[in-house]
Amino acid sequence: MEKGPHVVAETELGQISITSGALAEIVGHTAAECYGVVGQAPSGRWRRLLRREGLTRGIDVHAGEDGLVVDLHVVVEYGLNLAEVAATVRTRVAYELERQTGLRVAAVEVHVDDVRGSA
Repeated sequence: MEKGPHVVAETELGQISITSGALAEIVGHTAAECYGVVGQAPSGRWRRLLRREGLTRGIDVHAGEDGLVVDLHVVVEYGLNLAEVAATVRTRVAYELERQTGLRVAAVEVHVDDVRGSA
């Protein structure tokens, strides 16, 4: 696998090239469907709750030595077990990325940046 803005993998039939943005979209849609996740938080100085638009903010996907490495920042609903929500997100994101791309996922790091009550 190559590093960079595209993830490139060699197969017996040829080469597969997927942009990091496309991979981030898969991660964003999967995380948004997870129970307890109420939004994604962009990493960095300007944090705000994101709902439908901007599903890729706060997500970094790149190729590592052993496969894809995902860094994901989320906002979790108040009152839920943060460790359980993060574990569910980690498992679902890894499963969906491997299922949809055929690429190995080495790590999914879930950062809970905020907790929000239901309004």
